[in-house]
Amino acid sequence: MAHLAECRDRLRATEARLEEAEETVSAIRRGDFDAVVVEGPAGERFVYTLEDADRPYRVLIEQIQEGAFTLGADGTVLYCNLRLAAMLGVPQERVIGIPLQSFLRPGDIAAFERLLGGASEGVVRGELTLGCTGGDGRPVNLSLSQLHREEITPLLCGVLTDLSEQRLHLRDLAEVNDRLRTEAAERERVEEALRQSQKMEAVGQLTGGLAHDFNNLLAGISGSLELMQTRMQQGRFNDVERYMAAAQGASKRAAALTHRLLAFSRRQTLDPKPTDVNRLVSGMQEMIQRTVGPGILIEVVGASGIWPALVDPSQLENALLNLCINARDAMPSGGRITVETANKWLDERAARHLDMPEGQYLALSVTDTGTGMPPEVIARVFEPFFTTKPLGAGTGLGLSMIYGFAQQSGGQVRIYSEVGRGTTVSIYLPRHYGEIDREDGRTATATLPRSEQGETVLVVDDEPTVRMLVTDILEDLGYTAIEASDSVAGLKVLQSDVRIDLLVTDVGLPGGMNGRQMADAARTSRPDLRVLFITGYAENSVLGNGHLAPGMAVLTKPFAVDTMAARIRSMIEASRASVAPRDGSG
Repeated sequence: MAHLAECRDRLRATEARLEEAEETVSAIRRGDFDAVVVEGPAGERFVYTLEDADRPYRVLIEQIQEGAFTLGADGTVLYCNLRLAAMLGVPQERVIGIPLQSFLRPGDIAAFERLLGGASEGVVRGELTLGCTGGDGRPVNLSLSQLHREEITPLLCGVLTDLSEQRLHLRDLAEVNDRLRTEAAERERVEEALRQSQKMEAVGQLTGGLAHDFNNLLAGISGSLELMQTRMQQGRFNDVERYMAAAQGASKRAAALTHRLLAFSRRQTLDPKPTDVNRLVSGMQEMIQRTVGPGILIEVVGASGIWPALVDPSQLENALLNLCINARDAMPSGGRITVETANKWLDERAARHLDMPEGQYLALSVTDTGTGMPPEVIARVFEPFFTTKPLGAGTGLGLSMIYGFAQQSGGQVRIYSEVGRGTTVSIYLPRHYGEIDREDGRTATATLPRSEQGETVLVVDDEPTVRMLVTDILEDLGYTAIEASDSVAGLKVLQSDVRIDLLVTDVGLPGGMNGRQMADAARTSRPDLRVLFITGYAENSVLGNGHLAPGMAVLTKPFAVDTMAARIRSMIEASRASVAPRDGSG
Protein backbone atom coordinates (compact mmCIF):
# COMPACT_ATOMS: atom_id res chain seq x y z
CA MET A 1 0.00 0.00 0.00
CA ALA A 2 2.88 2.36 0.73
CA HIS A 3 4.26 1.70 -2.74
CA LEU A 4 0.89 2.58 -4.31
CA ALA A 5 0.73 5.86 -2.37
CA GLU A 6 4.26 6.71 -3.53
CA CYS A 7 3.28 6.07 -7.16
CA ARG A 8 0.23 8.30 -6.82
CA ASP A 9 2.34 11.10 -5.31
CA ARG A 10 4.80 10.84 -8.20
CA LEU A 11 1.90 10.89 -10.64
CA ARG A 12 0.46 14.08 -9.13
CA ALA A 13 3.90 15.74 -9.23
CA THR A 14 4.35 14.75 -12.88
CA GLU A 15 0.93 16.10 -13.80
CA ALA A 16 1.74 19.38 -12.06
CA ARG A 17 5.03 19.66 -13.97
CA LEU A 18 3.25 18.89 -17.24
CA GLU A 19 0.67 21.59 -16.54
CA GLU A 20 3.45 24.07 -15.71
CA ALA A 21 5.32 23.21 -18.93
CA GLU A 22 2.11 23.49 -20.94
CA GLU A 23 1.39 26.94 -19.51
CA THR A 24 4.94 28.04 -20.38
CA VAL A 25 4.69 26.81 -23.96
CA SER A 26 1.23 28.35 -24.43
CA ALA A 27 2.46 31.73 -23.12
CA ILE A 28 5.34 31.79 -25.58
CA ARG A 29 3.17 30.70 -28.50
CA ARG A 30 0.52 33.33 -27.75
CA GLY A 31 3.24 35.95 -27.91
CA ASP A 32 2.71 37.09 -24.36
CA PHE A 33 6.48 37.02 -23.87
CA ASP A 34 9.51 37.05 -26.10
CA ALA A 35 11.17 34.66 -23.69
CA VAL A 36 10.44 32.92 -20.42
CA VAL A 37 12.91 32.41 -17.58
CA VAL A 38 12.43 29.04 -15.83
CA GLU A 39 14.24 28.19 -12.59
CA GLY A 40 15.65 24.65 -12.43
CA PRO A 41 15.57 22.28 -9.43
CA ALA A 42 19.09 23.36 -8.30
CA GLY A 43 18.35 27.08 -8.58
CA GLU A 44 19.77 27.43 -12.09
CA ARG A 45 17.89 29.60 -14.61
CA PHE A 46 16.94 28.76 -18.21
CA VAL A 47 15.72 31.19 -20.86
CA TYR A 48 13.26 29.77 -23.41
CA THR A 49 12.39 31.44 -26.70
CA LEU A 50 9.72 30.51 -29.23
CA GLU A 51 12.02 28.09 -31.04
CA ASP A 52 12.75 26.25 -27.82
CA ALA A 53 9.11 26.10 -26.78
CA ASP A 54 8.53 22.40 -27.41
CA ARG A 55 11.96 21.22 -26.24
CA PRO A 56 11.61 21.49 -22.41
CA TYR A 57 8.17 19.99 -22.64
CA ARG A 58 9.44 16.90 -24.44
CA VAL A 59 12.61 16.61 -22.32
CA LEU A 60 10.52 16.70 -19.19
CA ILE A 61 8.14 14.02 -20.44
CA GLU A 62 10.96 11.75 -21.54
CA GLN A 63 12.56 11.90 -18.08
CA ILE A 64 9.57 10.87 -15.99
CA GLN A 65 9.18 7.25 -14.80
CA GLU A 66 5.57 6.95 -15.93
CA GLY A 67 4.30 6.36 -19.44
CA ALA A 68 3.06 9.72 -20.78
CA PHE A 69 1.02 10.26 -23.94
CA THR A 70 -1.45 12.38 -25.81
CA LEU A 71 -4.52 10.93 -27.49
CA GLY A 72 -7.07 11.92 -30.00
CA ALA A 73 -10.72 11.87 -29.06
CA ASP A 74 -11.01 8.29 -30.35
CA GLY A 75 -8.04 7.08 -28.29
CA THR A 76 -5.41 7.17 -31.09
CA VAL A 77 -1.94 7.78 -29.71
CA LEU A 78 -0.60 11.10 -31.03
CA TYR A 79 2.51 11.10 -28.88
CA CYS A 80 4.13 8.86 -26.27
CA ASN A 81 7.36 8.91 -24.33
CA LEU A 82 9.93 6.15 -24.34
CA ARG A 83 8.73 4.82 -20.97
CA LEU A 84 5.27 4.12 -22.41
CA ALA A 85 6.79 2.36 -25.44
CA ALA A 86 8.85 0.20 -23.07
CA MET A 87 5.73 -0.62 -21.04
CA LEU A 88 3.93 -1.62 -24.25
CA GLY A 89 6.93 -3.65 -25.40
CA VAL A 90 7.17 -2.04 -28.89
CA PRO A 91 9.32 0.75 -30.42
CA GLN A 92 8.10 4.31 -29.91
CA GLU A 93 7.42 4.86 -33.65
CA ARG A 94 5.11 1.83 -33.71
CA VAL A 95 2.92 3.31 -31.00
CA ILE A 96 2.16 6.65 -32.67
CA GLY A 97 -1.02 6.51 -34.72
CA ILE A 98 -2.28 3.32 -33.11
CA PRO A 99 -5.39 3.37 -30.89
CA LEU A 100 -4.38 2.75 -27.27
CA GLN A 101 -7.21 0.23 -27.13
CA SER A 102 -5.06 -2.07 -29.28
CA PHE A 103 -2.58 -2.43 -26.46
CA LEU A 104 -5.17 -3.25 -23.79
CA ARG A 105 -6.52 -6.58 -22.68
CA PRO A 106 -9.85 -7.10 -24.53
CA GLY A 107 -11.81 -7.19 -21.31
CA ASP A 108 -10.61 -3.70 -20.37
CA ILE A 109 -11.44 -1.89 -23.65
CA ALA A 110 -14.99 -0.97 -22.58
CA ALA A 111 -13.70 0.48 -19.31
CA PHE A 112 -11.08 2.51 -21.19
CA GLU A 113 -13.66 3.97 -23.55
CA ARG A 114 -15.80 5.03 -20.59
CA LEU A 115 -12.74 6.87 -19.24
CA LEU A 116 -12.26 8.53 -22.65
CA GLY A 117 -15.80 9.82 -22.54
CA GLY A 118 -15.44 11.18 -19.01
CA ALA A 119 -12.11 12.97 -19.54
CA SER A 120 -13.82 16.07 -20.95
CA GLU A 121 -15.37 16.75 -17.57
CA GLY A 122 -12.16 16.52 -15.57
CA VAL A 123 -9.40 14.14 -14.53
CA VAL A 124 -10.47 10.48 -14.62
CA ARG A 125 -8.58 7.51 -13.23
CA GLY A 126 -8.90 3.75 -13.42
CA GLU A 127 -6.97 0.49 -13.40
CA LEU A 128 -6.39 -1.36 -16.68
CA THR A 129 -4.24 -4.19 -17.96
CA LEU A 130 -1.88 -3.95 -20.93
CA GLY A 131 -2.33 -7.17 -22.88
CA CYS A 132 0.50 -6.87 -25.40
CA THR A 133 3.24 -8.18 -23.12
CA GLY A 134 2.07 -11.80 -22.93
CA GLY A 135 1.33 -13.82 -19.85
CA ASP A 136 -1.11 -12.17 -17.44
CA GLY A 137 -0.43 -8.67 -18.87
CA ARG A 138 0.89 -5.61 -17.10
CA PRO A 139 -1.45 -3.92 -14.57
CA VAL A 140 -1.41 -0.10 -14.88
CA ASN A 141 -3.16 2.90 -13.39
CA LEU A 142 -4.49 5.38 -15.98
CA SER A 143 -4.85 9.11 -15.29
CA LEU A 144 -6.51 10.99 -18.20
CA SER A 145 -7.62 14.59 -18.74
CA GLN A 146 -8.43 16.98 -21.59
CA LEU A 147 -5.83 19.54 -22.75
CA HIS A 148 -7.32 22.68 -24.39
CA ARG A 149 -5.28 24.57 -27.02
CA GLU A 150 -6.75 27.36 -29.05
CA GLU A 151 -5.18 26.56 -32.41
CA ILE A 152 -5.96 22.81 -32.54
CA THR A 153 -8.68 20.36 -31.64
CA PRO A 154 -8.69 19.55 -27.90
CA LEU A 155 -6.36 16.70 -27.01
CA LEU A 156 -6.38 14.13 -24.22
CA CYS A 157 -3.21 13.78 -22.20
CA GLY A 158 -2.57 11.00 -19.80
CA VAL A 159 -0.14 9.01 -17.71
CA LEU A 160 0.11 5.23 -17.20
CA THR A 161 1.67 4.11 -13.92
CA ASP A 162 3.05 0.56 -13.82
CA LEU A 163 1.49 -1.42 -10.93
CA SER A 164 3.49 -4.59 -11.54
CA GLU A 165 5.93 -3.91 -8.72
CA GLN A 166 3.11 -3.10 -6.35
CA ARG A 167 1.26 -6.29 -7.32
CA LEU A 168 4.51 -8.19 -6.88
CA HIS A 169 4.81 -6.77 -3.37
CA LEU A 170 1.21 -7.76 -2.67
CA ARG A 171 1.86 -11.24 -4.03
CA ASP A 172 4.97 -11.50 -1.89
CA LEU A 173 2.94 -10.35 1.09
CA ALA A 174 0.28 -12.97 0.35
CA GLU A 175 2.96 -15.62 0.10
CA VAL A 176 4.41 -14.48 3.41
CA ASN A 177 0.92 -14.64 4.96
CA ASP A 178 0.37 -18.12 3.54
CA ARG A 179 3.74 -19.21 4.88
CA LEU A 180 2.92 -17.76 8.30
CA ARG A 181 -0.43 -19.54 8.31
CA THR A 182 1.27 -22.77 7.32
CA GLU A 183 3.87 -22.32 10.03
CA ALA A 184 1.16 -21.51 12.59
CA ALA A 185 -0.78 -24.62 11.59
CA GLU A 186 2.39 -26.71 11.83
CA ARG A 187 3.21 -25.20 15.23
CA GLU A 188 -0.32 -25.97 16.43
CA ARG A 189 0.04 -29.53 15.14
CA VAL A 190 3.37 -29.93 16.95
CA GLU A 191 1.91 -28.44 20.14
CA GLU A 192 -1.08 -30.77 19.94
CA ALA A 193 1.28 -33.71 19.40
CA LEU A 194 3.27 -32.56 22.43
CA ARG A 195 0.10 -32.27 24.52
CA GLN A 196 -0.96 -35.72 23.39
CA SER A 197 2.49 -37.06 24.23
CA GLN A 198 2.34 -35.47 27.67
CA LYS A 199 -1.15 -36.87 28.14
CA MET A 200 0.03 -40.35 27.20
CA GLU A 201 3.02 -39.94 29.50
CA ALA A 202 0.64 -39.01 32.33
CA VAL A 203 -1.56 -42.02 31.50
CA GLY A 204 1.54 -44.23 31.45
CA GLN A 205 2.64 -42.82 34.80
CA LEU A 206 -0.86 -43.38 36.20
CA THR A 207 -1.20 -46.94 34.93
CA GLY A 208 2.36 -47.77 35.98
CA GLY A 209 1.71 -46.48 39.48
CA LEU A 210 -1.59 -48.35 39.66
CA ALA A 211 -0.02 -51.58 38.47
CA HIS A 212 2.80 -51.27 41.00
CA ASP A 213 0.57 -50.55 43.98
CA PHE A 214 -2.20 -53.01 43.13
CA ASN A 215 0.26 -55.80 42.38
CA ASN A 216 1.69 -55.33 45.87
CA LEU A 217 -1.80 -55.36 47.41
CA LEU A 218 -3.00 -58.32 45.37
CA ALA A 219 0.11 -60.24 46.31
CA GLY A 220 -0.72 -59.69 49.98
CA ILE A 221 -4.38 -60.65 49.54
CA SER A 222 -3.94 -63.69 47.28
CA GLY A 223 -0.91 -64.96 49.24
CA SER A 224 -2.75 -64.66 52.55
CA LEU A 225 -5.81 -66.49 51.16
CA GLU A 226 -3.69 -69.31 49.74
CA LEU A 227 -1.83 -69.75 53.03
CA MET A 228 -5.14 -69.69 54.93
CA GLN A 229 -6.44 -72.48 52.68
CA THR A 230 -3.25 -74.49 53.12
CA ARG A 231 -3.20 -74.11 56.91
CA MET A 232 -6.90 -75.05 57.18
CA GLN A 233 -6.28 -78.19 55.09
CA GLN A 234 -3.36 -79.00 57.40
CA GLY A 235 -5.52 -78.41 60.44
CA ARG A 236 -3.19 -75.60 61.58
CA PHE A 237 -5.69 -72.93 62.57
CA ASN A 238 -3.36 -70.82 64.71
CA ASP A 239 -2.02 -68.82 61.73
CA VAL A 240 -5.38 -68.33 60.01
CA GLU A 241 -6.24 -65.19 61.97
CA ARG A 242 -2.87 -63.60 61.12
CA TYR A 243 -3.28 -64.27 57.40
CA MET A 244 -6.86 -63.04 57.57
CA ALA A 245 -5.72 -59.77 59.16
CA ALA A 246 -3.05 -59.38 56.45
CA ALA A 247 -5.62 -59.90 53.67
CA GLN A 248 -8.06 -57.46 55.26
CA GLY A 249 -5.33 -54.87 55.71
CA ALA A 250 -4.29 -55.15 52.06
CA SER A 251 -7.90 -54.90 50.88
CA LYS A 252 -8.42 -51.75 52.99
CA ARG A 253 -5.30 -50.20 51.46
CA ALA A 254 -6.62 -51.09 48.00
CA ALA A 255 -9.92 -49.39 48.87
CA ALA A 256 -8.01 -46.31 50.05
CA LEU A 257 -6.04 -46.30 46.80
CA THR A 258 -9.17 -46.41 44.63
CA HIS A 259 -10.70 -43.73 46.84
CA ARG A 260 -7.73 -41.45 46.18
CA LEU A 261 -7.87 -42.14 42.46
CA LEU A 262 -11.57 -41.29 42.37
CA ALA A 263 -10.88 -38.15 44.39
CA PHE A 264 -8.17 -37.10 41.93
CA SER A 265 -10.49 -37.68 38.96
CA ARG A 266 -13.36 -35.94 40.79
CA ARG A 267 -15.45 -39.12 40.62
CA GLN A 268 -15.75 -40.00 44.30
CA THR A 269 -19.17 -40.02 45.92
CA LEU A 270 -19.36 -37.02 48.26
CA ASP A 271 -21.82 -36.32 51.05
CA PRO A 272 -21.57 -32.52 51.41
CA LYS A 273 -22.94 -31.01 54.61
CA PRO A 274 -22.84 -27.57 56.21
CA THR A 275 -19.61 -27.78 58.22
CA ASP A 276 -17.98 -25.66 60.92
CA VAL A 277 -14.37 -25.99 59.77
CA ASN A 278 -12.99 -24.43 62.99
CA ARG A 279 -14.77 -27.14 64.97
CA LEU A 280 -13.52 -29.83 62.59
CA VAL A 281 -9.90 -28.65 62.87
CA SER A 282 -10.05 -28.39 66.67
CA GLY A 283 -11.45 -31.90 66.86
CA MET A 284 -8.53 -33.22 64.80
CA GLN A 285 -5.71 -31.29 66.51
CA GLU A 286 -4.84 -34.04 68.98
CA MET A 287 -4.86 -36.74 66.29
CA ILE A 288 -2.69 -34.60 64.00
CA GLN A 289 -0.19 -34.03 66.82
CA ARG A 290 0.05 -37.77 67.50
CA THR A 291 0.51 -38.42 63.76
CA VAL A 292 3.32 -35.92 63.15
CA GLY A 293 5.15 -36.65 66.42
CA PRO A 294 6.45 -34.55 69.34
CA GLY A 295 9.23 -32.88 67.31
CA ILE A 296 6.74 -30.73 65.41
CA LEU A 297 4.60 -28.01 66.96
CA ILE A 298 0.98 -27.81 65.77
CA GLU A 299 -0.52 -24.34 65.85
CA VAL A 300 -4.20 -23.80 65.03
CA VAL A 301 -5.37 -20.30 64.10
CA GLY A 302 -9.14 -20.30 63.69
CA ALA A 303 -10.62 -17.02 62.47
CA SER A 304 -13.55 -15.70 64.46
CA GLY A 305 -16.87 -15.35 62.68
CA ILE A 306 -15.87 -18.07 60.25
CA TRP A 307 -18.39 -18.92 57.55
CA PRO A 308 -19.68 -22.50 57.33
CA ALA A 309 -18.53 -24.49 54.33
CA LEU A 310 -20.58 -26.92 52.25
CA VAL A 311 -18.27 -29.92 52.15
CA ASP A 312 -18.03 -33.62 52.94
CA PRO A 313 -16.54 -33.42 56.46
CA SER A 314 -14.92 -36.87 56.42
CA GLN A 315 -13.18 -36.10 53.12
CA LEU A 316 -12.02 -32.73 54.46
CA GLU A 317 -10.58 -34.46 57.52
CA ASN A 318 -8.74 -36.87 55.24
CA ALA A 319 -7.38 -33.98 53.16
CA LEU A 320 -6.23 -32.07 56.25
CA LEU A 321 -4.47 -35.11 57.66
CA ASN A 322 -2.71 -35.71 54.32
CA LEU A 323 -1.50 -32.10 54.21
CA CYS A 324 -0.12 -32.34 57.75
CA ILE A 325 1.68 -35.61 56.94
CA ASN A 326 3.25 -33.98 53.86
CA ALA A 327 4.29 -31.03 56.01
CA ARG A 328 5.86 -33.39 58.55
CA ASP A 329 7.85 -35.16 55.81
CA ALA A 330 9.16 -31.76 54.62
CA MET A 331 10.60 -31.08 58.11
CA PRO A 332 12.86 -34.04 58.98
CA SER A 333 14.55 -32.02 61.72
CA GLY A 334 11.31 -30.73 63.20
CA GLY A 335 9.52 -27.44 62.83
CA ARG A 336 6.06 -25.91 63.04
CA ILE A 337 2.79 -26.63 61.23
CA THR A 338 0.19 -23.87 61.22
CA VAL A 339 -3.41 -24.78 60.40
CA GLU A 340 -5.38 -21.65 59.65
CA THR A 341 -8.93 -20.79 58.61
CA ALA A 342 -10.11 -17.54 57.03
CA ASN A 343 -13.05 -16.05 55.19
CA LYS A 344 -12.20 -15.11 51.60
CA TRP A 345 -14.34 -12.88 49.42
CA LEU A 346 -12.95 -13.20 45.90
CA ASP A 347 -13.69 -10.40 43.45
CA GLU A 348 -13.49 -10.93 39.69
CA ARG A 349 -9.74 -10.30 39.49
CA ALA A 350 -8.83 -12.56 42.44
CA ALA A 351 -11.20 -15.28 41.24
CA ARG A 352 -9.68 -15.20 37.75
CA HIS A 353 -6.20 -15.50 39.27
CA LEU A 354 -7.29 -18.57 41.26
CA ASP A 355 -9.34 -20.00 38.35
CA MET A 356 -12.54 -19.96 40.41
CA PRO A 357 -15.95 -18.29 40.19
CA GLU A 358 -16.07 -15.05 42.16
CA GLY A 359 -17.86 -15.20 45.49
CA GLN A 360 -17.39 -16.11 49.15
CA TYR A 361 -15.20 -19.00 50.25
CA LEU A 362 -13.81 -20.58 53.37
CA ALA A 363 -10.02 -21.06 53.13
CA LEU A 364 -8.28 -23.83 55.08
CA SER A 365 -4.48 -23.45 54.91
CA VAL A 366 -1.64 -25.63 56.15
CA THR A 367 1.79 -23.96 56.40
CA ASP A 368 5.07 -25.64 57.31
CA THR A 369 8.59 -24.36 57.95
CA GLY A 370 10.19 -27.10 55.87
CA THR A 371 12.44 -27.38 52.86
CA GLY A 372 10.04 -25.88 50.33
CA MET A 373 9.84 -26.72 46.63
CA PRO A 374 11.30 -25.24 43.43
CA PRO A 375 8.91 -24.06 40.68
CA GLU A 376 9.44 -27.15 38.49
CA VAL A 377 8.26 -29.39 41.35
CA ILE A 378 5.30 -27.14 42.19
CA ALA A 379 4.17 -27.43 38.57
CA ARG A 380 3.83 -31.23 38.96
CA VAL A 381 2.73 -31.77 42.56
CA PHE A 382 -0.92 -32.43 41.63
CA GLU A 383 -0.04 -35.12 39.07
CA PRO A 384 -1.05 -38.64 40.14
CA PHE A 385 1.83 -40.81 41.40
CA PHE A 386 4.28 -37.90 41.21
CA THR A 387 6.35 -37.82 44.38
CA THR A 388 9.68 -36.44 45.54
CA LYS A 389 9.89 -39.04 48.29
CA PRO A 390 12.16 -42.08 48.05
CA LEU A 391 10.81 -45.18 46.31
CA GLY A 392 8.28 -46.90 48.53
CA ALA A 393 7.94 -43.93 50.89
CA GLY A 394 4.75 -42.56 49.33
CA THR A 395 2.18 -43.24 46.61
CA GLY A 396 2.21 -39.74 45.14
CA LEU A 397 -1.58 -39.55 45.34
CA GLY A 398 -2.01 -37.32 48.42
CA LEU A 399 -2.00 -33.90 46.76
CA SER A 400 -3.72 -35.14 43.60
CA MET A 401 -6.52 -36.52 45.78
CA ILE A 402 -6.84 -33.18 47.59
CA TYR A 403 -6.91 -31.34 44.28
CA GLY A 404 -9.70 -33.52 42.91
CA PHE A 405 -11.67 -33.33 46.16
CA ALA A 406 -11.51 -29.51 46.22
CA GLN A 407 -12.54 -29.26 42.57
CA GLN A 408 -15.43 -31.68 43.01
CA SER A 409 -16.58 -29.72 46.07
CA GLY A 410 -16.87 -26.56 43.95
CA GLY A 411 -13.65 -25.06 45.28
CA GLN A 412 -9.97 -24.96 44.47
CA VAL A 413 -6.57 -25.76 45.97
CA ARG A 414 -3.47 -23.62 45.56
CA ILE A 415 0.12 -24.11 46.69
CA TYR A 416 2.73 -21.48 47.56
CA SER A 417 6.28 -22.55 48.26
CA GLU A 418 9.85 -21.26 48.30
CA VAL A 419 12.98 -23.34 48.65
CA GLY A 420 14.26 -23.17 52.22
CA ARG A 421 11.28 -21.12 53.44
CA GLY A 422 8.45 -23.63 53.68
CA THR A 423 5.17 -24.34 51.93
CA THR A 424 1.54 -23.25 52.25
CA VAL A 425 -1.32 -25.28 50.76
CA SER A 426 -4.74 -23.59 50.78
CA ILE A 427 -8.06 -25.33 50.14
CA TYR A 428 -10.86 -22.97 49.09
CA LEU A 429 -14.38 -24.26 49.81
CA PRO A 430 -17.70 -22.62 48.89
CA ARG A 431 -19.49 -20.80 51.69
CA HIS A 432 -22.75 -22.30 52.97
CA TYR A 433 -25.59 -19.85 53.54
CA GLY A 434 -27.65 -21.26 56.38
CA GLU A 435 -27.50 -22.95 59.75
CA ILE A 436 -25.22 -25.81 60.83
CA ASP A 437 -26.45 -28.93 62.56
CA ARG A 438 -24.29 -28.93 65.69
CA GLU A 439 -25.01 -32.56 66.50
CA ASP A 440 -22.33 -35.08 65.72
CA GLY A 441 -23.89 -37.53 63.33
CA ARG A 442 -21.37 -40.28 64.04
CA THR A 443 -22.66 -43.25 65.93
CA ALA A 444 -20.70 -46.19 67.19
CA THR A 445 -21.55 -49.45 65.50
CA ALA A 446 -22.70 -51.97 68.03
CA THR A 447 -23.74 -55.59 67.64
CA LEU A 448 -27.16 -55.40 66.06
CA PRO A 449 -29.94 -57.71 67.26
CA ARG A 450 -31.77 -59.93 64.76
CA SER A 451 -35.08 -58.70 63.49
CA GLU A 452 -38.19 -60.67 64.30
CA GLN A 453 -40.58 -58.71 62.06
CA GLY A 454 -40.00 -60.65 58.81
CA GLU A 455 -38.93 -57.64 56.72
CA THR A 456 -37.90 -58.26 53.11
CA VAL A 457 -35.03 -56.55 51.27
CA LEU A 458 -34.54 -56.59 47.48
CA VAL A 459 -30.87 -56.60 46.43
CA VAL A 460 -30.16 -55.56 42.82
CA ASP A 461 -26.52 -55.73 41.64
CA ASP A 462 -24.87 -57.18 38.54
CA GLU A 463 -21.87 -58.39 40.58
CA PRO A 464 -22.64 -61.84 42.12
CA THR A 465 -20.06 -61.42 44.91
CA VAL A 466 -21.68 -58.19 46.09
CA ARG A 467 -25.13 -59.79 46.06
CA MET A 468 -23.78 -62.71 48.07
CA LEU A 469 -22.21 -60.42 50.70
CA VAL A 470 -25.29 -58.22 51.08
CA THR A 471 -27.57 -61.27 51.25
CA ASP A 472 -25.43 -62.83 54.01
CA ILE A 473 -25.54 -59.55 55.96
CA LEU A 474 -29.32 -59.47 55.64
CA GLU A 475 -29.69 -63.06 56.78
CA ASP A 476 -27.49 -62.36 59.81
CA LEU A 477 -29.84 -59.49 60.67
CA GLY A 478 -32.89 -61.71 60.31
CA TYR A 479 -34.20 -60.19 57.07
CA THR A 480 -35.47 -62.03 54.01
CA ALA A 481 -33.38 -61.29 50.91
CA ILE A 482 -34.49 -61.34 47.25
CA GLU A 483 -31.80 -61.06 44.57
CA ALA A 484 -31.89 -59.54 41.06
CA SER A 485 -28.98 -59.11 38.65
CA ASP A 486 -30.32 -56.27 36.46
CA SER A 487 -32.85 -53.44 36.40
CA VAL A 488 -35.45 -55.39 34.39
CA ALA A 489 -35.59 -58.24 36.92
CA GLY A 490 -35.48 -55.81 39.83
CA LEU A 491 -38.36 -53.67 38.51
CA LYS A 492 -40.43 -56.78 37.86
CA VAL A 493 -40.17 -57.71 41.55
CA LEU A 494 -40.89 -54.13 42.63
CA GLN A 495 -44.03 -53.96 40.48
CA SER A 496 -45.36 -57.23 41.94
CA ASP A 497 -47.29 -57.72 45.20
CA VAL A 498 -44.23 -59.03 47.06
CA ARG A 499 -43.51 -57.28 50.36
CA ILE A 500 -40.42 -55.05 49.97
CA ASP A 501 -39.30 -53.00 53.00
CA LEU A 502 -35.99 -51.79 51.51
CA LEU A 503 -34.37 -51.68 48.08
CA VAL A 504 -30.57 -52.04 48.04
CA THR A 505 -29.33 -51.35 44.50
CA ASP A 506 -26.21 -50.54 42.57
CA VAL A 507 -26.39 -47.31 40.55
CA GLY A 508 -24.87 -48.65 37.35
CA LEU A 509 -27.03 -51.56 36.19
CA PRO A 510 -27.55 -53.48 32.94
CA GLY A 511 -31.05 -53.81 31.55
CA GLY A 512 -31.72 -50.35 30.11
CA MET A 513 -32.21 -48.46 33.37
CA ASN A 514 -29.82 -47.35 36.06
CA GLY A 515 -30.52 -47.85 39.75
CA ARG A 516 -32.00 -44.37 40.22
CA GLN A 517 -34.39 -44.77 37.29
CA MET A 518 -35.48 -48.17 38.58
CA ALA A 519 -36.10 -46.78 42.07
CA ASP A 520 -38.08 -43.82 40.71
CA ALA A 521 -40.21 -46.16 38.59
CA ALA A 522 -40.87 -48.38 41.62
CA ARG A 523 -41.93 -45.41 43.73
CA THR A 524 -44.89 -44.71 41.46
CA SER A 525 -46.57 -47.77 42.99
CA ARG A 526 -44.56 -47.85 46.24
CA PRO A 527 -44.25 -44.15 47.22
CA ASP A 528 -42.83 -44.92 50.67
CA LEU A 529 -40.15 -47.35 49.44
CA ARG A 530 -36.80 -46.88 51.18
CA VAL A 531 -33.78 -47.06 48.83
CA LEU A 532 -30.10 -47.55 49.64
CA PHE A 533 -27.82 -46.94 46.65
CA ILE A 534 -24.44 -48.69 46.75
CA THR A 535 -21.84 -47.49 44.23
CA GLY A 536 -18.14 -47.57 43.61
CA TYR A 537 -18.28 -44.58 41.28
CA ALA A 538 -19.39 -40.99 41.57
CA GLU A 539 -22.58 -41.02 39.52
CA ASN A 540 -23.51 -37.69 41.07
CA SER A 541 -25.68 -36.58 38.17
CA VAL A 542 -27.61 -39.86 38.39
CA LEU A 543 -28.01 -39.47 42.13
CA GLY A 544 -29.18 -35.87 41.86
CA ASN A 545 -25.82 -34.22 42.62
CA GLY A 546 -26.15 -34.92 46.34
CA HIS A 547 -29.87 -34.05 46.49
CA LEU A 548 -31.56 -37.38 47.09
CA ALA A 549 -35.27 -37.69 47.65
CA PRO A 550 -36.47 -38.41 51.24
CA GLY A 551 -36.03 -42.05 52.15
CA MET A 552 -33.00 -42.47 49.87
CA ALA A 553 -29.37 -42.83 50.94
CA VAL A 554 -26.05 -43.75 49.35
CA LEU A 555 -23.16 -45.96 50.52
CA THR A 556 -19.83 -46.14 48.72
CA LYS A 557 -18.15 -49.41 47.75
CA PRO A 558 -16.14 -51.01 49.17
CA PHE A 559 -18.01 -50.87 52.46
CA ALA A 560 -17.34 -52.41 55.86
CA VAL A 561 -19.79 -55.17 56.74
CA ASP A 562 -20.77 -53.59 60.05
CA THR A 563 -21.32 -50.22 58.34
CA MET A 564 -23.62 -51.81 55.77
CA ALA A 565 -25.48 -53.69 58.50
CA ALA A 566 -25.98 -50.54 60.57
CA ARG A 567 -27.23 -48.57 57.56
CA ILE A 568 -29.71 -51.29 56.53
CA ARG A 569 -31.05 -51.62 60.09
CA SER A 570 -31.39 -47.83 60.53
CA MET A 571 -33.30 -47.40 57.25
CA ILE A 572 -35.70 -50.27 57.98
CA GLU A 573 -36.26 -49.00 61.54
CA ALA A 574 -36.99 -45.53 60.12
CA SER A 575 -39.44 -47.07 57.66
CA ARG A 576 -41.19 -48.96 60.48
CA ALA A 577 -41.39 -45.82 62.61
CA SER A 578 -42.91 -43.79 59.76
CA VAL A 579 -45.85 -46.21 59.40
CA ALA A 580 -46.44 -46.78 63.16
CA PRO A 581 -49.71 -45.41 64.57
CA ARG A 582 -49.25 -41.87 65.92
CA ASP A 583 -51.39 -42.52 69.05
CA GLY A 584 -49.34 -45.50 70.10
CA SER A 585 -52.21 -47.97 69.75
CA GLY A 586 -51.55 -51.22 67.98
